[in-house]
Amino acid sequence: MPAPDADFHLASGSPRRRELLAQLGYRFGVLSAGIEEVQGASESGEDYVLRVAREKAAAGLAIRPTGDTRPVLGADTEVLLGDRVLGKPGSREDGLAMLAQLSGRTHLVLSAVAVNDGRHECVALSRTKVSLRELAPAEIEAYWASGEPCDKAGAYAIQGLAAVFVERIEGSYTGVVGLPLFETAALLREFGIEGWQREPGEGA
Repeated sequence: MPAPDADFHLASGSPRRRELLAQLGYRFGVLSAGIEEVQGASESGEDYVLRVAREKAAAGLAIRPTGDTRPVLGADTEVLLGDRVLGKPGSREDGLAMLAQLSGRTHLVLSAVAVNDGRHECVALSRTKVSLRELAPAEIEAYWASGEPCDKAGAYAIQGLAAVFVERIEGSYTGVVGLPLFETAALLREFGIEGWQREPGEGA
């Protein structure tokens, strides 16, 4: 059951998104609402990530407790290399291939956020360029063996061991982690929700 003092629900099981929201002092509950994440044949990367974020928020609304009017936040983050979306690796071979393709190149990370209370929906999209240095095959093998890339889009985690691979980023660091906090805070503010900036005693 969602926490009674929560201001909104997060429709995601991602510990990284929970940590980022907690970092800014938000009071939220978590609703586990899985959806099928499959890119359409003619769907662009931007359209795909926005659609998935919106569908996650809608799925959260569908399981929100009866009478609960608090908004639901859905998010999705994808790695794009050229026009191709690199999702989570399906196997060791898939993960090694992704990392080899990203080695020494600049790619795009799209992170979409949707907030929906059943009456009103707001969405935002963050675009960040990430440049990785050249990775030696032995490094790629060792990184995969760490277990970190297995459930990450693009087979790497910028906030983890892969930080040593990143030469530079242009855009939102938290967007690459999984939730662009600048955009998220702006959307939540549309629904009257603040994190650490709320007045003392507000909502108590």
